[in-house]
Amino acid sequence: MNNQQAKQRFGIIGNCSKLARAIDIALQVAPTDISVLVVGESGTGKENIPKIIHQNSKRKHAPYIAVNCGAIPEGTIDSELFGHEKGSFTGAHDSRKGYFEAANGGTIFLDEVGELPMASQARLLRVLENGEIIKVGSSKAHQTDVRIIAATNVNISEAVKQGKFREDLYYRLNTISIQLPPLRKRGGDIYLLFRKFAADFADQYNTPPIRLTDDAVEILNDYNWPGNIRQLRNFVAQLSVIEKERMITAYKLKEQLPKISTNGLVKFEDKNKADLSEREILYKVLFDMKRDLTELKKITFDLIQKQGNNEVIQTANSSLFKEKDDTSILINQNNRAGLIEVEESLSLFEQEKRLIEKSLLKYKGKRKDAAAELGISERTLYRKLKEFGL
Repeated sequence: MNNQQAKQRFGIIGNCSKLARAIDIALQVAPTDISVLVVGESGTGKENIPKIIHQNSKRKHAPYIAVNCGAIPEGTIDSELFGHEKGSFTGAHDSRKGYFEAANGGTIFLDEVGELPMASQARLLRVLENGEIIKVGSSKAHQTDVRIIAATNVNISEAVKQGKFREDLYYRLNTISIQLPPLRKRGGDIYLLFRKFAADFADQYNTPPIRLTDDAVEILNDYNWPGNIRQLRNFVAQLSVIEKERMITAYKLKEQLPKISTNGLVKFEDKNKADLSEREILYKVLFDMKRDLTELKKITFDLIQKQGNNEVIQTANSSLFKEKDDTSILINQNNRAGLIEVEESLSLFEQEKRLIEKSLLKYKGKRKDAAAELGISERTLYRKLKEFGL
């Protein structure tokens, strides 16, 4: 199988040289049993590389199992990966094979391997070094013949420095590293993918495909796309459903994209937002809310000067404050000085909980999509849901 055949087989669209290089490396290492680490931002299509490697290896007729390490709760991940013995913990009514045992003779793909707890990392290192697994609740080692391909969207070398990832495991996984480029660095591939998704959704919804004017194509290519291919696909789906006009102009595209700068180019407010920690994102939301509240106070004070206190309170109750449903605002109508007292409820706990609830509601309970929008892992989202009782 050559590069072009691999693209056709796995539905990979694009002519980017960095993408072609990644596929070439995957094809070169496929006949061996070398461990591979696939590195790239979330949404870049990392899951295609292990499929290419497996289908071009001597293991292609054996099992292929993909595991999202970030989606498995920390308390059960060892059992999921390595299996458990009957009675090893509450609820373990029978012995169970783990993914490594089930994939014996084949390939296992560990997505988001950077999310593995330290204890699980030690078990994984044993598999890489000796081909041995030990089930939870057992002291007996079992042999397994599995090729491991891992992927991550975090900087593992930095995690090693911070003591969050084992250095010896990193070097064993990183025998061969394959880097997938972010969508914003793939040039003309962005429009190629747009057309592919537009045609797919046209077939799905039985409508003419959406198209872009020339100036709209320029805006599409200038966009930062921090969510990469996944974000682009969802955006095309949105346009395909809600836009009645099939020809999308630059103006219409600007309306739908999240942020438009003063020079007319479509960008995200912060290109590094995808790399922000969950706390930083929440603090940013709170600061934005506080800024809005300050502006609201100023508007109210100006109205007081022009109309008088009683009329302002009536106006505020009927319009201004109804729009601020995310901030608790109490008005003291008996203030003789003609001032309005505003109390803010900006509890970080409450705002974090509300932000997660809104994201889950937006994506109809799909944790993977909600976690991607919040900029956190599925494991962290699972922990937050448990913490908030959601």
